[in-house]
Amino acid sequence: MNGDDGLDDLELAFKLGLAFQLLISEFTARGAEAGYGDLRPVHGLAFQALGAEGATSSELAQRLGVTKQAAGQIVDYLERHGYVERRPHPEGGRRKLVVLTSTALVHLRVAGRILQSLEAELGDRIGAAELGDLHAILGDLIRALTDGGPLPPLRPVW
Repeated sequence: MNGDDGLDDLELAFKLGLAFQLLISEFTARGAEAGYGDLRPVHGLAFQALGAEGATSSELAQRLGVTKQAAGQIVDYLERHGYVERRPHPEGGRRKLVVLTSTALVHLRVAGRILQSLEAELGDRIGAAELGDLHAILGDLIRALTDGGPLPPLRPVW
């Protein structure tokens, strides 16, 4: 599949970035077709960062690597659209726990199916063995870059 498209001359970081951008763009388009046009990639990262237990806005900011103000804006947006709700924190005080709603949980199931479909289509286009090799190589690359330590959270750095 090599060609005169200039890809062979690009550095690894650019190739990884372009592949991620193209995959996320297609994922976002399919999510919109499935009725989730109000969500962007950062919202999916917020869902993952909140997890099953929820988090405070400050904890969300730390997990996403954004300011508290940015996390607050994300939470406000997701709350207005019915994906999260603020509840009293179990430890009391003024803090609020941000938790996913059933709407968000349904979206996560739909998003998982979309990602599985995209991956299957990629396997059809480049070959199942090549896709398996890519998985293994990327896993090796991540392990090398983390020196085998814990995985960092995926953060919206784009």
